[in-house]
Amino acid sequence: MTTAINQQLMDELREMIAEVLEEEPENITETSLFIEEHEADSLRAIEILARIEKKYKVSLPQELLADMVNLRAVYNTVVEYSDGNL
Repeated sequence: MTTAINQQLMDELREMIAEVLEEEPENITETSLFIEEHEADSLRAIEILARIEKKYKVSLPQELLADMVNLRAVYNTVVEYSDGNL
């Protein structure tokens, strides 16, 4: 796995998450916490997971939701489970 950020992927995830959380994309930083700062709940987390799986054709175990607390964590998870195919 490369340590370089795929900015296009990061931006796509930011847009997707912002849409689900009903936020402006610029309000979703790499480290802002979805629950504490954006009032996300478990249903929105599942929706984010489902959208990621559909768009990027990856299978993410629901157990990962607890770790996907911000954009950076979501990005890292998607990269890890995509086997570098993004």
